[in-house]
Formats: sequence, C-alpha cells, structure tokens
Amino acid sequence: MGEFTFSLSGNERLYLKDLVKWTLLYYFERGGNPSVREIPAPPEGSRLYDELGAFVTLTKGGQLRGCIGQIIGRGPLYLTVAQMAVAAAFNDHRFPPLHVDEMENLEWEISVMGPILPCQDVEKIVIGRHGLIIVKGNSQGLLLPQVAADRNWTVELFLENLCRKAGLEPEDWKLPDAQIYCFECVVVE
Repeated sequence: MGEFTFSLSGNERLYLKDLVKWTLLYYFERGGNPSVREIPAPPEGSRLYDELGAFVTLTKGGQLRGCIGQIIGRGPLYLTVAQMAVAAAFNDHRFPPLHVDEMENLEWEISVMGPILPCQDVEKIVIGRHGLIIVKGNSQGLLLPQVAADRNWTVELFLENLCRKAGLEPEDWKLPDAQIYCFECVVVE
C-alpha cells in the first residue's frame, strides 16, 4: 500500500470549504445546480484542477446528515466537490433532502480520494490512514478512513462494518471471493 502524497494549501482548503457552502446556497436560491461557468474557478495552476475523486460528508449536531462521493475523478476536483455537495444534501437516500433552515447548524468535510489499491494484507491496514472498499459479487461498500478512527475501531471491526455497509455478513471479508481495496484521503474539515 503506497502513500498518498497529494496535499492542498491552506487557501485551497478554504476554497473547497467555501465552495460547498456556496453551492448549497446557490441550489436553495435558484432551485438547481450551478453550471460549470457559474462556479467560481480556483486560480490557474491550483491542485484543485487535478482529476481526483472526492466525498462530501454533511453533519448536523455531530450526526451524519448526508455523504456521497465519487471514488475516481471525472473532471477537476473543485467541480467534483461542488457536484458531491449537492448530491450529499439532496440525493443521499438515507436522509430527507436538506432544508435551507438546516444550513445554520450544518458542518461539512471533504475527503479527496487517493489511488485505489488492492489490499494484499489486512494486517497492514492503518486505522485513520486507510479507507476500505469491499467487492463481493454484486455487493460493494466503502468506508472513509476517518470513520474507523472516529469510532475507535480495530482493523477487524473496520472490516466487519465494511461488510455490513455492503449488505454482507460481518465475516464475509475473509471469503476468497471478497476483494478488499485500500485508499488514503486528504481530509478538509
């Protein structure tokens, strides 16, 4: 498992945080997503133009309110973050769509995805550093690195909860047809 060496400057981190708020307020004011031309672009040469995946996690009062992302980038990072902000707020099937009144107490976190690599040895998983993906048959699940760290899970608990997220039995990660992948993130909070 290689190390993800991507980094963001303080200004780039601030831009992404502001972009989430700007995009959600735009959606509430105009009733839809901004066009690419309407999204304020970062300075040229910024790492925010790199093609990387990202997740946007919304919380309210410390409780999850929405989380959606793209594992692999399909365009500039800043546009992915804008799209995922709207998706987390309005398209996470676990929650009702966000209401404008919730903006005052809403917090958000952006997880910029590193490369997805096969996990050859689960004993090399580092809690807080590695996120996990499991694929078994038609089932798959993903947990970001900070999920296990926030809950003080062991590696085994991380793998069991990953299976549950995928709709599998907790021990299914041990089966030969279960594929486990690791990744790292740069987290902007």
